[in-house]
This record gives sequence, structure tokens and C-alpha cells, in this order.
Amino acid sequence: MANIFAFAETRGGELRKVALECVTAARKLADATGGGEVHAMLVGAPGVESQAASLAAHGADVVLVVADAALAQYSPEVAAATAAERIKAGGYRAGVFSASAQGLDLAPRVAAKLGQPLASDVVSVDADGDSIVARHPMNTNKLFSTLTIAATPALVSLRPGAILPVANTAAGRVENVAPALAPADARVKVVELREGAKGKLDLAEAPVVVAGGRGLKAAENFKLVEELADAFGNAAVGATRAVTDDGWRPHSEQIGQTGRTVSPDLYVAVGISGAIQHLAGMRSSRTIIAINKDKEAPIFKAADYGIVGDAFEIVPALTDAVREARRNG
Repeated sequence: MANIFAFAETRGGELRKVALECVTAARKLADATGGGEVHAMLVGAPGVESQAASLAAHGADVVLVVADAALAQYSPEVAAATAAERIKAGGYRAGVFSASAQGLDLAPRVAAKLGQPLASDVVSVDADGDSIVARHPMNTNKLFSTLTIAATPALVSLRPGAILPVANTAAGRVENVAPALAPADARVKVVELREGAKGKLDLAEAPVVVAGGRGLKAAENFKLVEELADAFGNAAVGATRAVTDDGWRPHSEQIGQTGRTVSPDLYVAVGISGAIQHLAGMRSSRTIIAINKDKEAPIFKAADYGIVGDAFEIVPALTDAVREARRNG
């Protein structure tokens, strides 16, 4: 039986959705390689252990808690040293990380410390005999490469949203672990944290994303997108690169090859033509709805549902319909 390590990312002491995705993937690997245990690591300030129950509910047999007041914010050196030390000592068959902003910093550090290869930004991970097999998107998601990882441990980072978190209750017994590097000895320290607007869902976490493009004609017309997102109640607002370059929206909302990659349950594209660079950032959404007056717009080739027409008429009507459905639902 092979045990699997998973790093459970937190923010502000709360689990991020990617943490549950990693544990779900680790559980699947453990079951496929003989029914070993899943060991999920939590790093944070005292109290972070309160998140252990959620990890157990998604398949973690053991929750490794690394708690220190100095770890309230992500410390790359401490997290990497501690994860690498545990993976090496635990003899794990694989280590699963997220390919979030934090995970893309952490996973390569751990791989370097262990001297092992890393399959980064994969969308699936499975066992095939003695090897771990992962799928990695290429050419703006038009192709997928199959990566066979014979190394032990096999290290992978999962694209956020690529795997649906699945309830699979396990013991979730808590084990306290000391940091492998004293936080005071870390060379990099967080001195200030600047947060975005309160109450806004992160693009990577939101189950629904409503995005707007140049078809909205002016910055003030983005209120149509905001109102539709508000009607859903669980949606984040996104934008194309052209829109952010023009200063209509902040760059933190940019979706695409040079922006954020999202994989929500529902993606609504308003006035977006569908340039290949934008499609690279949202093509893996589970359901795509496109609204555009140009019936030849490339976005319709990627969409599950398309509405050809004037966004200034369609979006308000759709917003009213969503609000009515929620009131009656």
C-alpha cells in the first residue's frame, strides 16, 4: 500500500477550494495504488487545525498540522522545507500540490529540495501499474500530453478547478508537526498584505464567472456584467486582456493566456469575441454560455450555449430571469 501526500492550501486560516481538490486527487491515487493513506498538510497560525474536519471529509486519513503564530501568512521557505522533509521521511508514493499562485511557488521548491521531477499544472492524475500518469494541457488547451512519472515520489501540481472535490470520509486524525525551518530564520518575510475588495469571490474559487469584453463598448457598461454576477450570488467578474489594457477593469480580473486561468461550473462570456489567448484561460469551464451579436464570433465554437444578439438587451433580461429563479428556488 502506498501513502500519498497532499498539501492543503489555506488563506486567512481557511481552506481554499484547491485544498479539497488536492485531497480528492490524493485519495483517488491512494485507492488506485493499493489503498494507502492520504496525509494532508496544513500550515498556518494556531487554530488552523480547525480545518482538519473538512480534509477528513474529503479523504484525508491523517492531517499534518504545522502551526506557528509566525505562519499566519504563507512563508515559502518554511512551507517548502517542512513539506519536503515530511515527504522524504514518510516515503510517500506521490505528492499532490495545487497549481494556484501559491502552489506554483511552493511545488517547484519542494521538487528542488527532493531532487525530483515535477509535473506542473496537470488536469488529471491516475495510477498505471508502478507509474503515476498525469495529463497536461498544451497549445492553449487544444492538445493534452500524457506524462508518465516513474520517479518516487511522483510530484504533481493540479490546475485549480480541474478536479471536482468529492466527499469521501476518512479518519482525519491530527498529527502536530514542527516546522523544518524556524519561521524566524526564514530569509523572506511578509511585511504587508494588501487585500482586494471585501466580499468579492476569487476568480479561481467562484463556481460561476461572468466575463465581459470589448463588446460592452465602454467601462461604465460593465455594470451589466456586475449586475448579472450579483444576481447569481456566487459569481466573480472577469474580463479580457483588451478590457484590462484599456483600464476598464483591474488586471486581477484578466482571464486568458497572460492572465488568470479559471474552471468554473458556469462561464458566461458577454461581448467577448473569443480570441485564442482568452480561450486558453477559460476553455476548461464545465459549461460555457456566450452572448455576442456576431454569429461568426470564435467564442461560439467553444460555447455549450450561444445567444446571438445585443448584449444590452439580453443581459438585463437574463439578470432578471436569474433573480426570479433564485426567488422561486
